[in-house]
Amino acid sequence: MRILFLTDDFPPQTFGGAGFSTFYLASGLQKAGHQVFIITTCRNKSDEARTDYRGLEVLRIFADYHERWQAYFSLYNPQTVKKVEKIIREINPDIVHAHNIHYYLSYHCLKIAKKLKKPVFFTARDTMLFHYGKLAAKKYLERFIARTSWLDHLKQAKKRYNPLRNFFIKRYLNYADRIFAVSRVLSEALNQNGIKNTEVSYTGIDAADWQISPEFIAEFKKKHNLYDKKVIFFGGRISDSKGLEQIEQAMAMVKEKIPEAVLLIAGAKGIGWLVDDELKAAYHSSDAVAVPSVYFDPFPRSNLEAMACHKPVVGTCYGGTPEIVQDGITGFIVNPFNTGSMAEKLIYFLENPEIAKQFGRAGYQRVKNHFNLESQVSQTINYYQRYV
Repeated sequence: MRILFLTDDFPPQTFGGAGFSTFYLASGLQKAGHQVFIITTCRNKSDEARTDYRGLEVLRIFADYHERWQAYFSLYNPQTVKKVEKIIREINPDIVHAHNIHYYLSYHCLKIAKKLKKPVFFTARDTMLFHYGKLAAKKYLERFIARTSWLDHLKQAKKRYNPLRNFFIKRYLNYADRIFAVSRVLSEALNQNGIKNTEVSYTGIDAADWQISPEFIAEFKKKHNLYDKKVIFFGGRISDSKGLEQIEQAMAMVKEKIPEAVLLIAGAKGIGWLVDDELKAAYHSSDAVAVPSVYFDPFPRSNLEAMACHKPVVGTCYGGTPEIVQDGITGFIVNPFNTGSMAEKLIYFLENPEIAKQFGRAGYQRVKNHFNLESQVSQTINYYQRYV
């Protein structure tokens, strides 16, 4: 099959979890014998080109505008829609599969693909189908209520509020033959907000690809002065929503008990954004991994990466993390606002390295059995074949 992916977020322009998850699925489909094309966007006109990224043909379209117009341009972006239609006609794919298109490519692309008589799939990787950003409302953080109202949207968007935004998003989603959600909790949240009939399709990871040589790990630890240290790795994006403030508070408590403990951050405030082998080495150099998101984080990829590297996880109770991390088996689930509890669990792993290894081994097996990329690719192909 000829498969066309649509996504705003794709490496190497961006290094977010959603973009990498889309990339690995595309690579898996191509390795399975299918021809995969990627339409994505760029902020600089000079970057607009047809390029190759790790064997995938990537077509970058220039698009840029002030974020105040997102609630309008996310529906129909005149900078991109005509170019997308031209590329679809040129490639003539058997399948069009959209991922995050809520900023630059716009939901109108779903209508274009259906107008050209293509089977259309959509994968929801966040709450943007019904919300204006990250879902961190008080009623969710306190009572786990994901249903939102126009007042919630107005508070979130303020002057960027478009009262017709969600209405038109639902209309555009009618052009999708299948809508996937990356976790059960996201599927339920979509349903609570009027987006029905979603299928859960978990992100997959190739655990074997996350192994790395002891020599490279030793070099990484030496480079970053990690020898004789107890290392907690924070692999998320550097932002308040990912729980950076909470993990820093927890680490202050950890260091009172274990002075040699350090927090390793894979971002601008730490040691620079890590990718590829450096990122793998960071996981393997750690004693435990913290995923303390303080919002509805649908399916944090850091959990999978940590478990693929045999590391125990102390993860958030919000979003999809509890579907990945088994509390008391592959890690611990905590409320990240309870920094004392988070610190307690981290100290437990640092003081009990053999138990930490046991949790890490269980996590590795869980990834291989339940979140492997091969199964995700196979499931996706099976869905495609029903419509081709």
